[in-house]
Amino acid sequence: MAEAHSAVAFSFSISHEGWDVNFDREVLHLVWSSGIRSWKKRLWRFQNSVKNGVYPAPLQSLWATVGILVALHFAGVRLPIGLVGMLLPHLPSTAFHWQVVACFTVALSVWFAVIQIIRYTLRLLLVYKGWMYEERGSGRSISTKTKLWLVLVKALSGVSRPMLYSFQGSLPKLPVPALDDTVKRYLRSVRPLLNNEEYSRMEKLAEEFGSGIGTKLQRYLKLKSWWASNYVSDWWEEYVYLRGRSPLMVNSNFYGIDAILMHPTKIQAARAATVIYTCLQYRRLIERQEMEPILIQGLVPLCSWQYERLFNTTRVPGPETDRIVHYSDSCHIVVYHRGRYFKVIIYHKNRLLLPCELEVQMQAILDNKSEPLEGEERLAALTAGPRTHWANTRQEFFFKGTNRQSLDAIEKAAFTVSLDDEPYEFDQSRPELLDKFGRVLLHGKGYDRWFDKSFTLCIGSNGRIGFNSEHSWADAAVMSHLWEYVMTEELMAGGYAPDGHTIGEPELQPPAPIRLQWDLNEKALAAIDSSYKIAVNLLNDVDLRIYVHDAYGKGFMKECRLSPDAYIQMAMQLAYYRDAGKFSLTYEASMTRLYLEGRTETVRPCTIESSEWVKSMESKNSTTEERVALLQKACKVHHLGIQDAMCGKGIDRHLFCLYVVSKYLEVESPFLKEVLSEPWRLSTSQTPHGQTTKMDLKKFPKCISAGGGFGPVADDGYGVSYIIAGEDLIFFHISSKRSCDTTDSSRFAKVIEKSLADMRTLFQDYKKLKQQQDKSNKKTE
Repeated sequence: MAEAHSAVAFSFSISHEGWDVNFDREVLHLVWSSGIRSWKKRLWRFQNSVKNGVYPAPLQSLWATVGILVALHFAGVRLPIGLVGMLLPHLPSTAFHWQVVACFTVALSVWFAVIQIIRYTLRLLLVYKGWMYEERGSGRSISTKTKLWLVLVKALSGVSRPMLYSFQGSLPKLPVPALDDTVKRYLRSVRPLLNNEEYSRMEKLAEEFGSGIGTKLQRYLKLKSWWASNYVSDWWEEYVYLRGRSPLMVNSNFYGIDAILMHPTKIQAARAATVIYTCLQYRRLIERQEMEPILIQGLVPLCSWQYERLFNTTRVPGPETDRIVHYSDSCHIVVYHRGRYFKVIIYHKNRLLLPCELEVQMQAILDNKSEPLEGEERLAALTAGPRTHWANTRQEFFFKGTNRQSLDAIEKAAFTVSLDDEPYEFDQSRPELLDKFGRVLLHGKGYDRWFDKSFTLCIGSNGRIGFNSEHSWADAAVMSHLWEYVMTEELMAGGYAPDGHTIGEPELQPPAPIRLQWDLNEKALAAIDSSYKIAVNLLNDVDLRIYVHDAYGKGFMKECRLSPDAYIQMAMQLAYYRDAGKFSLTYEASMTRLYLEGRTETVRPCTIESSEWVKSMESKNSTTEERVALLQKACKVHHLGIQDAMCGKGIDRHLFCLYVVSKYLEVESPFLKEVLSEPWRLSTSQTPHGQTTKMDLKKFPKCISAGGGFGPVADDGYGVSYIIAGEDLIFFHISSKRSCDTTDSSRFAKVIEKSLADMRTLFQDYKKLKQQQDKSNKKTE
């Protein structure tokens, strides 16, 4: 085929008449350009590594130090402590140029030593987390200790603009909590879930663990924390993600939705081109480290380690464990449309193609009328099925030849794109459309997403967009950052003409998309079909409901002087109790990126305080004042739990790592075994936003994504993701399994709606009661 021939850059043949050489100048030029780009990237990386290695000092300070030292030396001032004079006898002579060499050497040594002292001091300062626990507002002021800490951190952070990885060398390591503290926090967290007899039994197991094998496991874990950059992250990545053998689709991968209140263009090729271009711009920011690290309160840095694998990354299946493969560069993406795969070159003569040029490529794919090869349409079902089956199939049928070349093109792509042949729709009066939107992104047809890639951009036929993301390489906050950047840049750039096409005219004829080829025999087709059947059963079992709550939002919650996250978590506790008639172990994801290579920690919203409040809401004997007081207390405890999790004082990652150590030592712990086997029937997560500084949501309130979601963690539980999208808007993404008789996502959405309504009524009644009491007190006076 023509597409296959165009991929051949160089060939030669030998005959009795001599030898003949054929080469494609255009393709060879692409190879040359790729090499130039590769060397440029190496130079950027080297320069950035040097800058990050000496941050917060700018490189200019070295030359200033050298200049000052040389001037002082030749002025007769022997600084510092005569080091230049001590070095000169060891040089060939005391000639002028050797004196300059001595001054430069001493200046470099002193400069570097001072920088290391500053960086180590900054790391020690960042260990302090007392600032997080101090309440602000309502006339409260921070302590003198925290004020002094703020001044020192600000002074040592430097005046130069930090790059993405500038603070990596100054971040502290995640501390290992005290074993007794973790066990006590754990027992307190499960108290609402156990009756007296069950709790006494768990107390006994915990006591035996703490006084027995737990002490030994703790010592090994502390030893690892001294040696490793993070004592949790590598084991979490390996044992929670990469060793999982179940399908990634629904069970692990998550999705994100468009800013559904906006619809900048209905032309699929134009929207795809703009979003692809914006993603590639974001990749360039990461590669050149021009994106600033996220700073909490503009001062405390978060770890940026996870951004490195956002692009050019794939998860490769293995018989027992998968592995994450990250490529340093990629000059192409892969696009899936109507069962065909196309390799799309995104650079021409070292220049990134413009949106109008990318639109030409996307339109060429949409206009391509060729039929899928046998087995090609459902090929990606292999990535949606069991991991061991995919690993064996990959080894047998994709190890060499045409299949290997095409698989390499997908796995080495910057990311993949799916141009779907159906619209993504949203209508406030028809909630089932938004539910379908979410399902399309979560699992699609079971074969139209390459679930192994770091992420797949999904473009509906009407120009709406979304993504499906693999989870092992990073947490959802990193994808949320990229997605927020896409939404922001697209709005602010205004890159569409009145007719909906991208602005501008192509400056060149962009490289034509290259159709990938496959050679699949009967056994390979049977393997694909086997995965497809499993994927279909899995996706048909998903019950997804996206509930749009617009009665009120964080504005009202702040008026109640409660944390919006804590408020919503309490609403879900009340909703689950009303839905299931009991309390359940609840998971809320929190981040530990205040520490080097930190990922996530679990917050347990089901507490003694939250259960007491829920019971008061269901009791006719409780007064309004009692209910409000209990809710305020429950929210305060929940907020403290989030702070503890962020500061390395969580429960679950510590116990998880102790369990891993016990497995390495081949010792059994009944306590850890029971802890790690408890099901999370209510798994929740808040989608973060506000990670980019360009967008003013007050000015552009519609430019916020509707969030995203994930599948249920337990077969008999719910997965709930939510995003606080404005002062009066919250999106809930609720998933469960149709095969479970006790769960129903639509029913749970209605219970959440009622719980939120009851909480608003509670505070409205409380406000009226307070007003009546104030009037009564004034009359009495």
